[in-house]
Amino acid sequence: MNARQDAGTTRLDDAARAGWLYYVAGNTQDQIAGKLGISRQTAQRLVSLAVTEGLIKVRVDHPIANCLDLAARLRERFALDLVEVVPSDPDSSSTTIGIAEAAAAEIERRLRSVEPIVMAIGTGRTLKAAIEQLPPMECPQHKVVSLTGNISPDGSAAFYNVIFTMADRIKARSFPMPLPVIASSPEEREMLLSQPMIQPTLALAAQADVTFVGIGDLGPRAPLYQDGFISDAELKALQKAGGVAEIVGWVFDREGRLIDGITNDRVSSAPLPSRERSLVVALAMGELKLPGILAAVNRRLVNGLITDERTAAALLAS
Repeated sequence: MNARQDAGTTRLDDAARAGWLYYVAGNTQDQIAGKLGISRQTAQRLVSLAVTEGLIKVRVDHPIANCLDLAARLRERFALDLVEVVPSDPDSSSTTIGIAEAAAAEIERRLRSVEPIVMAIGTGRTLKAAIEQLPPMECPQHKVVSLTGNISPDGSAAFYNVIFTMADRIKARSFPMPLPVIASSPEEREMLLSQPMIQPTLALAAQADVTFVGIGDLGPRAPLYQDGFISDAELKALQKAGGVAEIVGWVFDREGRLIDGITNDRVSSAPLPSRERSLVVALAMGELKLPGILAAVNRRLVNGLITDERTAAALLAS
C-alpha cells in the first residue's frame, strides 16, 4: 500500500470515527473536535465524508464501528477516562500489532500539544514498539520521565526501557531513572531511592499529566523472568502468592492488590501517578494478559486502556 492509499484509509477511519460519534453517540461537532483533537471545521468535514462515502446508514458500515462500540462500553463499565479499541487480526498471535500503532498515535497527539506537559513512560515490548513508530518531533516544551530503572541485572542497559529510544526521536527534556529495575535488597532500594539525583526524577514522575505503561503477565514466559529481572524461584513464589501481572515491576493479584514482599519490596520503579488528577494508560491485549488487565481496570490502577477487539469483548464478558 503506497502513501496515498495509507492516507486515504486513515481519512476513512477518521470519518468513520467522527460519524459514529455524531450519529450513534450523539456528540455535537464541537464535542467531536475536542475528543479527536481537531478543529470544528475538520470535524464537520469528516462527518460529511462519512455520509458521502456511504459509511452512514442505519449503522456505521465500517470495521471501526464495532471497536468504537466496545470502547464506549468499556469506558462505562469500568469508569475509564480513555479507551481505544483496535480491530483484532484472527490470524495473528502478536501482543503488539494494532495497539502499538494506536498508542503511537495517542502519544504523538499528546506531544504535539503547545501547552507543556509531563509525560511518564513505563517499559515493555508493546510500549517499545509504539515509541519506535513515533516520527521525529521537536518538543522542547515537554518533559518525559521514566517510571522504571534502566539497568539490567548484569549491568547492561535494560532492552525494553524506552526512555532512550524516545529521546532519540523527540527533542524534549528526558529524565531516565539510573537504577536497577529490581534492587538486591529492600535496604539497597531505600538507599538508591534516597540519592539526591533520584529524588527530582521521582518527584517529576508523581507530577505526570499523562502516563503510558504496559502490563506484563506472570505466566511461565513472564517478561520479568524472561528478561532476567527475577529468578525462577521468585516467579514461582509470586505465582503462589496470587500474583497475576505487573506494571513497571509492581506485581499485583486478581483483585489488583500489590503482593507483599518477595520482589515488591525491592522494586525501584516510581509509584504510578495519581489516577485522580492524571491519565494513566495501559497498552495490553491477549488472553495471557486478560487477568492482569481486568484487575488493573477494576482496581483503577489505570484509568485508560488501549487494547484490541477480542480482549475488549473478553473484559466485558468477565
